[in-house]
Amino acid sequence: MTQESTKDLTLEEMVIVAQQGDLDILNHLLKAYQPFIAKCVSGVCKRYIDPEQDDEFSIGLSAFHSAIETFSPDKGSSFLSFAKLVITRRIIDDIRAKQRYPDSVSLDETFDAEKMENPREIKAVKDAYKEEQDIWYRRQEILDFQKKLAAYKISLSELTEVAPKHKDARESAIRTARILFNDADMKQYVHKKKRLPMKDLVKKVDVSKKTLERNRKYILAIFIVLDKEYLYLNDYLKGVGQ
Repeated sequence: MTQESTKDLTLEEMVIVAQQGDLDILNHLLKAYQPFIAKCVSGVCKRYIDPEQDDEFSIGLSAFHSAIETFSPDKGSSFLSFAKLVITRRIIDDIRAKQRYPDSVSLDETFDAEKMENPREIKAVKDAYKEEQDIWYRRQEILDFQKKLAAYKISLSELTEVAPKHKDARESAIRTARILFNDADMKQYVHKKKRLPMKDLVKKVDVSKKTLERNRKYILAIFIVLDKEYLYLNDYLKGVGQ
């Protein structure tokens, strides 16, 4: 089944199709939900998880695969709720097996709703917890982003100074970064050289070489955000430059 033919399917329906042996759908789900997996794993490990470097992400990915294989819509929960539970348990088991933080559990598991009879109180606690976690995740992403910027000899403070001031200029720079990211050869060049492939890029975009030079650091920063699939930083780019 092609990705085009699944546009009208719900996530739960795609999981069922994957269970029936459709490898294209299975691979699509495993790739598309990597940010979700990383967030679930981070919630247990209490730190930012890099999909390319952290072993815990591989464990989470395997658990997500298992969730796809064992999910049953008859049990009443959504697939993502079920997958989060499977990932959380698998990561906690791994932590305990390695005897690191043996008492570590997700804050989700320490929340005892049975002691609260007021639904509004329960919702308020859950909302506060979610807000706290979101702040923590964003902070971890920004810290990791700073490290990645440093590899390109760009600082976060410098980035705020060189970012295009006008909306149209920012959208143009983001669009250029997307073109750069989606071209396999240019993407490989950036990874290796840590700079823009100016000669090839100027042929692909509708902006001058002078403009590319002026926005070089900002374009590279956006490229890093796209490349690392940051869950929160990517929210700022949704629908922009496409």
